[in-house]
Amino acid sequence: MSQDTNSKYKAVIFDLDGVITDTAHYHYLAWKRLAEAEGVHFDEAFNEHLKGIDRMGSLDLILAGARGEYTPERKLALADAKNRHYQELIATMSAADLLPGAVEALAAVRAAGLLIGLASVSKNAFTVLDRLGIRERFDYVVDAALIANSKPHPEIFLNAAAHLGVAPAQCLGIEDAVAGVAAIKAAGMTALGIGDPTVLTQADRVIPGLDHFRLADC
Repeated sequence: MSQDTNSKYKAVIFDLDGVITDTAHYHYLAWKRLAEAEGVHFDEAFNEHLKGIDRMGSLDLILAGARGEYTPERKLALADAKNRHYQELIATMSAADLLPGAVEALAAVRAAGLLIGLASVSKNAFTVLDRLGIRERFDYVVDAALIANSKPHPEIFLNAAAHLGVAPAQCLGIEDAVAGVAAIKAAGMTALGIGDPTVLTQADRVIPGLDHFRLADC
């Protein structure tokens, strides 16, 4: 489909967790089991601090409250154990786990003739997209395993723009986390926040969810 000449964007780059689907509870359960096994109290408030942070960064935050020393090898083993538990949990996901408005938003972007990218720090993003049945809707999905710097560093969004062949200034990024919005802005893109405008203060615009998404308003 040809690009909509009325749009100021050439691409829309979505985050995954908290935007298209919500795997936060699965992450919470997996991290909670790991943290408590290491003697660290873990609750929903602690879990909020991990939002938008990659696996090893999240592990470091948890282990900061643990006693003892952790070698790099031990950290990798713990991260792998957490991921295996998480993978067991997300294996039950289906299209029913898409957040309201997600499919409609993707369809609207495609109807406007824009490219669609995914910039998630989750190394399980491909699996989740397959479980949701929407992987084919994306022109490019960033492989988080190849990203050296986690959000709020802009690398992941710049990677998406580069592979889509679009200048960052012509991209709209959509995120639900403070670190993610900061990454979008650092990349030189327009940021649409999903959530609370008093929290996502760097976003150019904030909506409650993709069920409120209108490309013309962004």
